[in-house]
Amino acid sequence: MKSPKPGLQYGALLDSRDSLASSIMTKNTGEGDSQAKALLEWLQQREDEMAALLAELVAIPTENPPGKNYRACADLLENRLKQAGLECERLEVSGAKDGTVEVPVCLVAGYGRGERVLYFHGHYDVVPAQSPEQFQPVRKEHFLFGRGSCDMKGGIVAMIYAILALKECGAELGGSTALMLVPDEETGGERGSAWLAGQGRLGRNGIGMLLAEPTSGVVWSANRGAISLRVRVLGKSAHVGLQHQGENAFERMYEVVTRLQKLKQEVEQRATTFNIGADQTLQSILLLGGQSGGGTNFNVVPEECWFTVDRRINPEESLAEEKDRLIGVLESCRREGIPLAWEILQEGQSCACGEGEPLGVALRRSVGEVTGEAPRFEMCPGLLEIRFYAAQGVPSYAYGPGLLSVAHRPNEYIDLRKIVDCAAIYALTALDLLHP
Repeated sequence: MKSPKPGLQYGALLDSRDSLASSIMTKNTGEGDSQAKALLEWLQQREDEMAALLAELVAIPTENPPGKNYRACADLLENRLKQAGLECERLEVSGAKDGTVEVPVCLVAGYGRGERVLYFHGHYDVVPAQSPEQFQPVRKEHFLFGRGSCDMKGGIVAMIYAILALKECGAELGGSTALMLVPDEETGGERGSAWLAGQGRLGRNGIGMLLAEPTSGVVWSANRGAISLRVRVLGKSAHVGLQHQGENAFERMYEVVTRLQKLKQEVEQRATTFNIGADQTLQSILLLGGQSGGGTNFNVVPEECWFTVDRRINPEESLAEEKDRLIGVLESCRREGIPLAWEILQEGQSCACGEGEPLGVALRRSVGEVTGEAPRFEMCPGLLEIRFYAAQGVPSYAYGPGLLSVAHRPNEYIDLRKIVDCAAIYALTALDLLHP
């Protein structure tokens, strides 16, 4: 991993050689191309700083589940934000999750004044690593490897530097930016965004929200909903030689799965009308057995077997109706004598925002100015935290520096140049949308 350039410490002030302030603040030269160029020039000088901050974040194993090292990561982020001269509010969620003593921490920071708020949103938890070495960040030229570099600590760094660029140049905004950093996104957001929404802290006075998920160069303007379950089917244990005295939970589970397969065949005939990536499916989704298990040995009748059900719902469908249909199959099996129980692992609404919203127009313009190409607006194949803001009537989109294809994988990485580009895009979008 490379060291930061001498004299370019995190939060360093602009000097007389930097052209960002003069470019943005001179109204007669407010051309988008010149602003983008100035932003990129300023931010490109800080690629090493960004890499150093990202490496520090990646080295903290904020694995979820179960939700570890949240406090250490929040402490680092809070300290860096305050060192950069940004106000930062710390919100500690009451109650630790089973199996961990960690208390979830949400951070709120920002720049500017005024009632109109553009939200930047990111999560600092990551999916569990395949090996401990993934928390030892490695930099190779413009690429940084490590768990969470792509999803989505790299996006957090881009948003921090976008706000820092606005602050350092003293940009006049007709409103403010608010950076929301949360845990628990990888397990549905119960102790992160959902908790903040319940406290009335998400979306207040919001005119838009940007989420830094790895979108592979497209804008996600919609997401599927989700209802995920773990189903336990019960039986009675017995030795294989006396299996007639037992009740086989596996065979009972097979009956339940057969019923659910009929529902699967039905729902996967439906297709969304939203744009979606070429390698993704338009069809609604029902995945059976993403996880499964049961039994104690090959020569013992299993007294319990379990499996998961993951239902992903297109925006045209109703979460409440699809949840009722799914649970209705399980209730039918139970009424017919199959002893079973289920628990909900996650539940989230689908949502969709039109491309013509002011934020959508500003984001499209900013992406074009920085990259030279207008982005395609698509539906995310999974669940997104834009749903919490959309529920408050706040137009919300995801656009981030990473590639979806490497997120959650052993060789997860991010191109640091994309972080620089995204920081410029976020800053330009804020200038556009919050123009005085």
